[in-house]
Amino acid sequence: MSVATVPDRDARSVLPPAVLKGLLLLVVFVAVPATLSAIGGGYLYQIATNTLIFIILAASLNLVCGTSGLLSLGHAGFYGIGAYAAAILSTRMGLPFLATLPAAGMVAGAIGTLVALPTMRLVSIYFAVATLGIGQMIFVTLLNWTDFTRGPMGIRGIPSIDLFGWEPHTPMQQYLVVAATMMLSLWVLSRLTHSYFGNALRAVREDDQCAAAMGLNVVQLKIVAFGTSCFFAGVAGALLAHTANFISPDQFQFGESINILAMVVVGGLGSLPGSVIGTLLLIILPEALRGVGDFRMIAVGSVMFFSILLLPKGLLGEVSALHLLRRQFGEAWTGGLGSRVGWR
Repeated sequence: MSVATVPDRDARSVLPPAVLKGLLLLVVFVAVPATLSAIGGGYLYQIATNTLIFIILAASLNLVCGTSGLLSLGHAGFYGIGAYAAAILSTRMGLPFLATLPAAGMVAGAIGTLVALPTMRLVSIYFAVATLGIGQMIFVTLLNWTDFTRGPMGIRGIPSIDLFGWEPHTPMQQYLVVAATMMLSLWVLSRLTHSYFGNALRAVREDDQCAAAMGLNVVQLKIVAFGTSCFFAGVAGALLAHTANFISPDQFQFGESINILAMVVVGGLGSLPGSVIGTLLLIILPEALRGVGDFRMIAVGSVMFFSILLLPKGLLGEVSALHLLRRQFGEAWTGGLGSRVGWR
């Protein structure tokens, strides 16, 4: 007689996955827009939209820095590539948003894969310095290639989001489109992170020589992870271009890469929910403290310092996130061979 058909106590004590997903969708698509509408003000919608964009950036960087264990310091460069790809394709070639969005991701992903080929054999700080140089090269190119990127003048008049001829003119409509894109991106990244591919990346992160001895192609795994991360950074850049209607090289400097990395580290390396929490904290907190003037950055810096000091694994670390996820899918694991396992 098999005892595997009885779910454990932890699996029964947590809300079913469908309920949690429903609550998340309710917050993103109902509660937040309703609150913003009640408060009023286009500026708050802009903050909310930028927060969603940075959630995509942090979640995509988490795939490289958290799950794969590679310290990347040039993520803002690929964010800029996606933004400029979308801006140029829409202003000069007249392509719609539904074409420029995936195209921007593919351009950023392709360039990220190309630059990853000669660098993926580097480890530790050497890889970090290499990505720092790549990010700076991208920034300098965007700044000085004036015939193509218009240099420091940036690109103006970028068309707004257009869905099959319908243009979401109001800030709420634009927010909902960006929110839908963000949720889709998180779903894809979650499926990748909690799959055999994600488990292979964690094995490479913990001991790449042991992983290679077990038959894993370490270099190929790193390249695919880096290219995928750059793809979603390009998608985030396209969203920025079509919502802000203006981009310039100053938006994609080294400091932006550090901000994105801080969101991942504060939230928890390797934790996709942690990346979301870290982004919310480091974007909303400075805005909430705007009334105290310059002292707000001291407060934000203090929060970052003490969060890392007291919670070195992040606000929601990888172990906690994986434990939560696997409790949610506990019944699938214990339901026999015919069950559907949540992350396969």
